[in-house]
Amino acid sequence: MEIKKMHFAGQKENEEILLTVRRHWFNILSQFIIVLGMVIVILLGFFIKPYLPFTQSIIAARGIYNLIEIFFLMLVWIMAFFIWIDYYFDVWIVTDKRIVNIEQRGLFKRDISELELVRIQDVTAEIVGIIPTLLDYGEVQIQTAGEMEHFLFRKVPHPNQIKDLIMNLKKKEIAEESDELGEMIQQKIHEEMH
Repeated sequence: MEIKKMHFAGQKENEEILLTVRRHWFNILSQFIIVLGMVIVILLGFFIKPYLPFTQSIIAARGIYNLIEIFFLMLVWIMAFFIWIDYYFDVWIVTDKRIVNIEQRGLFKRDISELELVRIQDVTAEIVGIIPTLLDYGEVQIQTAGEMEHFLFRKVPHPNQIKDLIMNLKKKEIAEESDELGEMIQQKIHEEMH
């Protein structure tokens, strides 16, 4: 969880960012394990290559081997790049007015959805499994009143704290609306009496 004074595109005037959340570090680590396995294979290839007997007939195969090695290295680099982009640009922003979900899909597609606090009906935090329990990460699902049935924070750190923050913001929003409604009714009664 990052709490910083920052700004995002589409931020409304007088809207304060309370929390920005990315997926838990273990999520990106588990994806990088595949990349790490591929790097180990490449390194083994570098160490084994000097010990291979290259005769005149195999020298042409050595060029093909080098080409495959370079292709494999590029593939590993591209996979690592996509994993990092997906992790870094998927972000949930909680402000004092709404929740914004920015989800990167590939290199050139980004989905941005937002949910006003007044539309929230229920917030649920769920941590499933041994590793998520030990590392305190999971899902936060927000039930809404509207066309979008739910809003989902996936594999985020400290889901119970996020749930509590959102519920407190929702209660504050309801209290402010109730106060505004009370003031409007009192003003209307006062106007009718005079």
